[in-house]
Amino acid sequence: MIGSTRTLRVWAYPAPADLRKGFDGLGGLVTKLGHDPLAGDCFLFVNRLRTRAKVLLWDGTGLCVYHKRLEQGRFAALWAPAGTATAGRTLTLSELSLFLEGCTLLTRTALSPGVVRPRTWTPPPAAT
Repeated sequence: MIGSTRTLRVWAYPAPADLRKGFDGLGGLVTKLGHDPLAGDCFLFVNRLRTRAKVLLWDGTGLCVYHKRLEQGRFAALWAPAGTATAGRTLTLSELSLFLEGCTLLTRTALSPGVVRPRTWTPPPAAT
């Protein structure tokens, strides 16, 4: 799979993509979303039938395209229903791995607690 020791952000394209596109065509879709294809992030594209997926990645020296075709089943739909405006979905590298394995992405569960704010100490009332 896509190996990296650095933290990567993964952006899922918010609509079905024409996967006949190569480096330049997919880079154009990334630019259309307002991102830089050479920023070092991963960009995930899925076709309309959800049987193929491509990942565009800048590895520091050049663009890489990873392509996967499912022989059975379909990838999860990462885009919103028609007529709904969306900017795309972000995934973690672990979620990308699970997605490419064919798992269905249902929801995220926060494993870390939220921001912990210390309570302020108030002295007890004076005894009379």
